[in-house]
Amino acid sequence: MVVTTIMMMTAAVRHPLNVDFTWTAPRSPFRFVTDEQAASYDELGFFVVEHAFDPRTVAAVVAEIDPMEHELEDLLRQSEGGRVFIARADEITFTTHLVVRSALLRAFVASPPLVDICADLIGPDVRLYWDQAVYKKPATAASFPWHQDNGYGFVEPQQYLTCWIALTDATEENGCPWVVPGLHKMGTLRHKVTETGLVCFEQADDALPVPVAAGGIVVFSSLTPHCTGPNRTDDVRKSYIVQYAPDGAAVLVGASRDEAQHAPADADERQFPVLIDGASVSGMNRFTNVCQP
Repeated sequence: MVVTTIMMMTAAVRHPLNVDFTWTAPRSPFRFVTDEQAASYDELGFFVVEHAFDPRTVAAVVAEIDPMEHELEDLLRQSEGGRVFIARADEITFTTHLVVRSALLRAFVASPPLVDICADLIGPDVRLYWDQAVYKKPATAASFPWHQDNGYGFVEPQQYLTCWIALTDATEENGCPWVVPGLHKMGTLRHKVTETGLVCFEQADDALPVPVAAGGIVVFSSLTPHCTGPNRTDDVRKSYIVQYAPDGAAVLVGASRDEAQHAPADADERQFPVLIDGASVSGMNRFTNVCQP
């Protein structure tokens, strides 16, 4: 693995705004993350939390997301070519900013264990950066290509957090995540635009599949190159992806750091605080109350 990772690193090219990145390893003591998970995050760029959410919680989240995803699917079918950017009707949908429309999801993204993972891997002051449901439909032949989350919008600090929550079992057959270990320590890579998404490289011989059962979380850095495979099954593979950044993070836009404009990632309706000075802004009690039938 070491040899192939080094070979891949020589092929990868840093983003032009990535000029002085240094990876920061997680530091104990930890609230939730184990020492083994912290070491995996540091060395490989990811770890898995199995059974993070019980079936009732997963069912409530799915019931909340499904109607909004159906609305998006209908809009895609009415669009030219049945697609908008990288979303394609009857293949793959990206339903974004769900917390703006759902009190339940707004409480969910600020509940344990998510906020405890944030405290362990980001720090005491954390905001939600992005949330989206990604549904990969049956018989979708295309993979979602190799990319880093920070390739879609260059966030500073570059090192923020993605929690890929499985709402159905994610397997190699239906499009579970794959990751390339080690490259996160390079910082953000240059990406190119393709019809299926931004791409930082075409293939990776040392990629690792990361299957996860419904209710589990694949936790990885915004800098970890990852992709998802095709869905060869007859069922929809559903995931909810929530990303968190330290308070004060900003999106840089420009050809160079000297020219880049800084847009603070603090839109209150969708980038609200989940931790302030280490304390949860919205706790499990709030989510439990919203989740009641």
